[in-house]
Amino acid sequence: MAQAATQSIKGFKSYVAKPGELRAKWYLVDASGKNLGRMAVPIAMRLMGKDKPTYTRHVDTGDFVVVINAEKVDIHPRKRQNKIYQRWSGYLGGLKQETFDELQAKHPDQIIEDAVRRMLPKNLLAKKMLKKLKVYKGSAHPHAAQKLEAWDPLA
Repeated sequence: MAQAATQSIKGFKSYVAKPGELRAKWYLVDASGKNLGRMAVPIAMRLMGKDKPTYTRHVDTGDFVVVINAEKVDIHPRKRQNKIYQRWSGYLGGLKQETFDELQAKHPDQIIEDAVRRMLPKNLLAKKMLKKLKVYKGSAHPHAAQKLEAWDPLA
């Protein structure tokens, strides 16, 4: 019985994607009024390529994602004052801290990039994946030639 099961499995081959074999699509996400965490999860999955049947762990099979209106992203009202973003220069006394509201006023694109970056795998492939994320303040972006497909990650 076990021998018959292994014989039928031997005929199947697992698909393994090769670098440069798959063509990436471009998606447009409007972040206005969307929750930061709930929006960042599907974006990270799409950057990794986990939504495709051709997903391969060691190959970048993901798509490009363009996020517009980054300054209009929403989080829980309590987190607006309590959520702190930290960065350290490497020197003594070089710790910089900003609240969500302060960072949203100065660099709203960093909020979305930071949330998605922390959801990607911690390896060298994550750098390639993160380069495929384009975040813009406002609705203007320079990617009209790529024929973006509108995508609602929360739908």
